[in-house]
Amino acid sequence: LFSAVAQRKLEPNTICFSAAMSSCEKAGKWEKALQLFSMMVKSKLEPGTISFNNSISACEKGGEWKKALQLFSEMGRSKVQSTTATFGAVTSSCEKASE
Repeated sequence: LFSAVAQRKLEPNTICFSAAMSSCEKAGKWEKALQLFSMMVKSKLEPGTISFNNSISACEKGGEWKKALQLFSEMGRSKVQSTTATFGAVTSSCEKASE
């Protein structure tokens, strides 16, 4: 996706990053999702609720509860609004950690 965007001399936007993070989350590639999140921030794009939720969900599915909590904390510091999906993913990641 990103190579196609680069070949056309386009800059990826928040929607591109969020879609890619969602794909990573669904594929169980939490590390790649976080890498994309980091790339997004370095590109001076501000992650929104969907970007944070996709990253938190990827961490939850990967059993990375500490990283999920870090993202949730960062979300609050960034004043990005959390949703029931956010709370569900964070709660689920902590729940899985206690199993």
